[in-house]
Amino acid sequence: MPLTEDGIYDVALQLIEADGVEALTMRKLATALNANPMSLYHHVPNKEAVLQGAAARVGSRFSMRDPEDLPWQDRLRHMLIALRELALEHPKLMTYCLGRAEYIQPGDSFWLDLTEALAAAGLPAEEIPRVAATLCATLTGLMISELTGVVQQWATLPVTPDGGAHPAPARLELDAMARFALEGAVAAVDNHPARVRERD
Repeated sequence: MPLTEDGIYDVALQLIEADGVEALTMRKLATALNANPMSLYHHVPNKEAVLQGAAARVGSRFSMRDPEDLPWQDRLRHMLIALRELALEHPKLMTYCLGRAEYIQPGDSFWLDLTEALAAAGLPAEEIPRVAATLCATLTGLMISELTGVVQQWATLPVTPDGGAHPAPARLELDAMARFALEGAVAAVDNHPARVRERD
């Protein structure tokens, strides 16, 4: 079967989720594709390009699900839930991506949907990039913490220094924790000083 960019990205995703981003090499990728390593360079220039292509392939599946029919609060909820679902499906790739500034670009559907939802919330145009950036930093930080097991470990800490440890949260509890953070983000946008001034 001839090599294609899509085929390269698909196999790269499999290798990344099996062994992590750091373990991926062009030689390993070529072996998995049953191809000569040099032949990969006719399609992708280097490992970074492979990672970008794999990330774009995953990101292209992001969907708002008819956002225009929803109030802005539900638009935020749906898009951030959709991003978390992608992160949980591809934890090793998304841990790598979510920690990099270039993962979110101005033409990406996620950024466009986010800024459109904030505009629908009535935020002034000059506030939208700062609020969007804050939401991205806060919620992607939570996702990275969940993907790496940090938030699960913190959730076991005792409430007092001499208290006992708590059991690690199960999946349903992690879902509830993510919704809690998401509702906090929605409330923060709703109570943004610029919106409060408009209501007053």
